[in-house]
Amino acid sequence: MKRFVVELSFRLFNGEFSMLDEVNLPPTNQQNLDIRSTPREAMNLFPLDTFRYEYAGREIWIDFEIPEFTAICPFSDFPDFAVIKLKYVPNERCIELKSLKLYINSFREIKVFHEHVVNIILEDFVKACDPLRVEIEGDFHVRGNIKTIVRANYTRDKA
Repeated sequence: MKRFVVELSFRLFNGEFSMLDEVNLPPTNQQNLDIRSTPREAMNLFPLDTFRYEYAGREIWIDFEIPEFTAICPFSDFPDFAVIKLKYVPNERCIELKSLKLYINSFREIKVFHEHVVNIILEDFVKACDPLRVEIEGDFHVRGNIKTIVRANYTRDKA
C-alpha cells in the first residue's frame, strides 16, 4: 500500500493553521475486475489533418460539438456514449473537419476511461494544429446512475 503525506491548510478566524495528515490510499481495482484498457500505442486513431489559417494573429474561437462519441468501457466492455465539446483559438493551422470526424469515430473500438479520453483528444489536437487555446469537455451519458463530465484545457506559452 502506498503512503502519501497531504498537507491540509485551514483558515481560522485568527489566522492560518496547517496540519500534516497521512493518507493511506487503498489499492486500486478492489473489485478484482479484468481491466483491459487499449494501450495508447495500439489505439491506431485516424490522424488529424490541418489546413493553413489565413488570418493568423486574428483571434477567433472555433467550436465543435460531437454528439455521437462512443468508446468502450475497460471494466464492462459496454459502450460509453458522450457529447464531446471542443473549442479552440487557431494559431497558424485549423483542423480539417472530415479528419476530426474520422479521428473521433476511431474511438469506437477503443477501451478507455472517460478521464483518459479527454486527455488523449487534447494531446492529439494540440500536436496536430498547435492552437493558442483549447477547451474540451466530455459529457458522458448516465451509466449506473452516474453522469460524468470531464473537462481539460490548454493555453500555448507565449513565445
